[in-house]
Order: sequence, then structure tokens, then C-alpha cells
Amino acid sequence: MVLRPDDRSPQTLSLVAGLALVEAIDVAVPAQPLVLKWPNDVLLLGKKLAGILLERSGDRIAVGFGVNLATAPKLADRLTSALHSALAPEAFAPLLAASFARGLEMWRTSATSAVLEAWQKRAHWAGARLTVHVAKNQRITGRFAGLAPDGALQLMLDNGALEVVRAGDVEL
Repeated sequence: MVLRPDDRSPQTLSLVAGLALVEAIDVAVPAQPLVLKWPNDVLLLGKKLAGILLERSGDRIAVGFGVNLATAPKLADRLTSALHSALAPEAFAPLLAASFARGLEMWRTSATSAVLEAWQKRAHWAGARLTVHVAKNQRITGRFAGLAPDGALQLMLDNGALEVVRAGDVEL
């Protein structure tokens, strides 16, 4: 996608992409217990079903989606899941493209708070215990306290301090 001069800051685009992916999965394979995990994963029954990667170069952003439609890879560092669907990627891609187009329009025309609210409705619950790997040997543990106005993760630490996390790998 190409950023327009009047677009919002692209920090919340990963949240929009997550919402679009969940919506597309809902259409393709209804009634799945999907949960968004900050900032860019979709979980099915606590296992990674899908991931999103955004990469920016100038005013262009490439958005990549990886979804385990039929099978899931075995990973040493996390549990994975698949939809076990006969849905071919060629059939899923148009659903995802349409969903992302709607999400992009919402991102461009609605208040950022609407995006954050929509994402939080599909995310891990408020108060969920999270561990965030913020650096190679550095972890922060606390409870999910929502999203900051820029889409950053807010984590309530055990000592009562609120930590704002802008990058890291989250474990539920």
C-alpha cells in the first residue's frame, strides 16, 4: 500500500491488519475462537494460527500475512494451530484483500480510538498475564492494560507501574 499525505501515523496499521485477518477467517471458517495477540498474531485456542509482518520503505508499506489454513508447522518455541480447512489460498486471498481494504478505509476515515477499540474487542482479555521479550535477555511481565493512543501495548507491572511497550514478542 502507499501512504497518502493525509494518512495517520502508520503505527496502528498492524492492528488494522490483524482485524482484517480475523474478519477474513471469520468469513471463511465461521465460529472459530480467535484471539488477537499484540501486535501481529492471531491465536486459535491459545496456539499461533497466523502472523502479520509489515515493512516500510519510504511511503510504501508491504503487508504480509501467514495463515495456517490446512496444516501448521511444528515450532520449537511455540504451539501452533491450523484451521484444517479445505479452503485454498486462492480462495482465501480475495476474502483477506476485501477485509483489509475495509480496514484501511476505517483507518483512514475513523478516529484512531475506533481502531484501538475494535482491536481490543478481539484481543486477549484485559488483565491477562503477559510476558514481553523486549530484548535478547530482557523480559517484562505484567497484566494487559489495554493499548496506548498510538497502539502500543500497556502492561501493568506487579509493582503498580504502567509500562508502555512499543516492540517485543508477547507470550500469554
